[in-house]
Amino acid sequence: MRGNGMKNLNNTEGIDFVITWVDGSDPAWQQEKRKTLEACGLKSAADDRKERYRDWDNLQYWFRGVEQFAPWVRKVHFVTWGHLPEWLNTSAPKLNIVNHEDFIPEEFRPTFNSHTIEWNLHRIQGLSERFVYFNDDMFLLDKVNPRDFFQGEKPVDMLALQPDVANIDNAVMPYIYLNNAMVLAKYFKKYENVKKQPGAYFHIGYPPMYFFYNFMEMAFPRFTGFYTVHGASPLKKQTFETLWKLEPELLTKVCSHAFRHKEDISQYVLREYQKLKGDFVPRNIRKLCSYYDVSQNNEKLLRTITEHRNKMVCINDSNHEIDFEKAKKEINTALEQRLSQKSSYEK
Repeated sequence: MRGNGMKNLNNTEGIDFVITWVDGSDPAWQQEKRKTLEACGLKSAADDRKERYRDWDNLQYWFRGVEQFAPWVRKVHFVTWGHLPEWLNTSAPKLNIVNHEDFIPEEFRPTFNSHTIEWNLHRIQGLSERFVYFNDDMFLLDKVNPRDFFQGEKPVDMLALQPDVANIDNAVMPYIYLNNAMVLAKYFKKYENVKKQPGAYFHIGYPPMYFFYNFMEMAFPRFTGFYTVHGASPLKKQTFETLWKLEPELLTKVCSHAFRHKEDISQYVLREYQKLKGDFVPRNIRKLCSYYDVSQNNEKLLRTITEHRNKMVCINDSNHEIDFEKAKKEINTALEQRLSQKSSYEK
């Protein structure tokens, strides 16, 4: 237990939100990105796709969702390269604007690698021990409460096994998923872990598909991979500190990559470490957050937003063949319908 601020672990005093954002249209940012590319050389191992940076112009809806559906949050840490939306009210009481230089060690800057940013979040000054990490494509659509993310000190999450797939259409991510599993396998043995906490693997509330996946995975004595639970990540600063102590050389190497690299490990290692350690409360996270890849036909996604079928939605931009402007207009119209009330985070 950590001092007086954590006396009542069911209260909301110690829970912050963290969101990372980049304005890919900023000329100064683009210039630094070009200079960094020239300095390190654009290699096939680096992930520099435009989908990593293009702006959907809907960040205001994230803030509206937070104010409307999570008024209990202690503080919102807005992590940015340095640029800010014109509409942002920088004087909002709960808002803490965090530039990369405020928390990322100088040796790792400049960076255009989300993994570098994420692996250093625990260094944000004033960040609470328990916090929820959002990407800017994850929106609150209905009321959430602290117990959706933490119960006492323990994060709420889902432990699901899934093999790493040899996806030749993506030159980076399959390697990262395997790298994640390789690191975790150093500290946990599969059968021992299942025996120690069977309820974490076979929680009665898990989706049938993943309950079945976990059952099938019992045929293999070693970890083959972990299902990536897309959505807001409930994390603890202590977990960051533990992983940095265990893997200082690896994490230094990862954070030295200015762009996503096939030798990286992602922040999902933190979530899986918490789960394998038994430091979590099992729950069907898919009931909390639905996940969609933006495509040519987004009817189901749009209905999820307007009818708020889940409390949260993750809108992933990973498809090269979409009509970006059309999809952007459709999605933002739906978000406006659900989140029309201006927040105190806006001027």
